[in-house]
Amino acid sequence: MAVLALTREISPAIVRCELTHVARLPIDLDRARAQHAAYERALGALGCTVERLEAGDEMPDSVFIEDTAVVFGELAIVTRPGAESRRGETEAVAQALHRRRGVVCIEPPATIDGGDVLTIGRSVFVGRSTRTNAAAVQQMQDVLAPFGYRVSEVGVAGCLHLKSAATALDDETLLINPDWIPADVFGGFRTIRVHRLEPAGANILRVGSKLLYAAAFPRTCDALVSRGYHVGTVDVSELAKAEGAVTCCSLIMGD
Repeated sequence: MAVLALTREISPAIVRCELTHVARLPIDLDRARAQHAAYERALGALGCTVERLEAGDEMPDSVFIEDTAVVFGELAIVTRPGAESRRGETEAVAQALHRRRGVVCIEPPATIDGGDVLTIGRSVFVGRSTRTNAAAVQQMQDVLAPFGYRVSEVGVAGCLHLKSAATALDDETLLINPDWIPADVFGGFRTIRVHRLEPAGANILRVGSKLLYAAAFPRTCDALVSRGYHVGTVDVSELAKAEGAVTCCSLIMGD
């Protein structure tokens, strides 16, 4: 099956990005763009065809395209981001997705970021965070129930998004930071903890059986490799200053 990775270029305005849980630091725009290009090459090495959308000066956070949509096999849900400054990002993403999926849009008063949605098979966990509200969880349930998905609400505190605290390694296993999200909210799924010195290391990008991970978390990476996971790494340190991570920078979808 062909796999598409939809990405978005880094806006020159990224220095004005929204921040919630990290202190503002200077961002080297040229270095950030070089890291993003390396990230796209890494996606290609995982078997993805990369399609990059443009971004303007009015979209400082638009490289984090994951927050604008959630893609399923049956349809794509275009979000209504929790930060008002990001709501202009969704139109171009919706147009790109419409060529490949039926598209449903989240409607006011709901707000939701894609980074708060973790899908494992037919289980969909939606984080209630500062960006995602109860109305959005209800709309997700209404849209996905006819397709057999089970949507569960998970409280998020101490980090920006649910996927800051937990992401899928395979169909049965999650990588988590248990200090940010308790393992028991995920029911019967197995969990692997990040290394105690790498609390931000629970975000990993899965493409089939392969994984892409930030180079900033070598201890956790070594533990995953020792368990038999195939993990590639990429430097996203400049994007991390904008509160981004590896899942944030792409929308992954099969044909």
